[in-house]
Amino acid sequence: MKDTARVCFLMALIMVSFFMWLNLDRSHPAAMNPSSQKEIKEKETKEEPKRTVHIKRKDGSTAEVELEAYLVGVVASEMGADFPLEALKAQAVASRTFVAQRQFVVDDTVASQVYQDDSQLLAVWGTNYDEKRAKVAEAVAQTKGEVLRYRGELITAAFFSSCAGATNNSEDYWKSAVPYLRSVESPWDQNIEGYAQEVSFTDAQLAELLGFQQPIQTIGKPQRYDNGYVKSVTIDGIKFSGREIREALSLRSSAFTITVKKDQIIFTTQGFGHGIGMSQYGAAAMANEGSDYKKILKHYYQGIEITAL
Repeated sequence: MKDTARVCFLMALIMVSFFMWLNLDRSHPAAMNPSSQKEIKEKETKEEPKRTVHIKRKDGSTAEVELEAYLVGVVASEMGADFPLEALKAQAVASRTFVAQRQFVVDDTVASQVYQDDSQLLAVWGTNYDEKRAKVAEAVAQTKGEVLRYRGELITAAFFSSCAGATNNSEDYWKSAVPYLRSVESPWDQNIEGYAQEVSFTDAQLAELLGFQQPIQTIGKPQRYDNGYVKSVTIDGIKFSGREIREALSLRSSAFTITVKKDQIIFTTQGFGHGIGMSQYGAAAMANEGSDYKKILKHYYQGIEITAL
């Protein structure tokens, strides 16, 4: 009898253990196969790699700044905290793409992207520092890790302040055609304050800046691209591109008109910048009309995708 009882007890214990196993929470790692447990562990412990930007400062020093912190200093400097949030987010993605394409090695000037650290931003913003920095940091955080690609490759995410109602094709100002840097409408720019600017030169000043030995006698009518930017101007028989005129005279834009009044030659520019890629004031206007940052980016950079870095 004792042996029979012992057998019954063991069978009951086995049955209880079996039913407990059936009721085990299958979502718990202990109930999963070894490979599933390994995948979860790897997922939980995997961290996004820290990327450091190497910056050559204007004063000759160098700095190494974590990517997302660097972008706060760039967006604050290149666009400013007074722009709407969706425009700031568009700038953050463009700037992240810009520095990533350059392998995270840049300077802090317009030759790369203007960057100011927190001490510099504090000096600029003063008592508004906390509020303004928080807004820019939010734009960067909400787009963390996002970049722009065309057919899988990081794009040249060019941007500028404002244009002459339409952006430039890349080959209209640079040397080569880039498929995603196409001329697109940007009519909002024409409504901003300071859209048109006048700069005057005497005959002698203009001749010196353009490299003439004698006073200028004749200035031809500017030839234009369809978007309004100047293609070329012939001055005393020599053809200058719109870009050459802009750079020689330090004009705000290569979209300009020329007026001659006695001994004054007046250049009236429209917009500010090279006009290629994203217009910052156009982005602000689109944001104010309800467009999100993705729509803004896909308007100014044609055929691109927004992906993870």
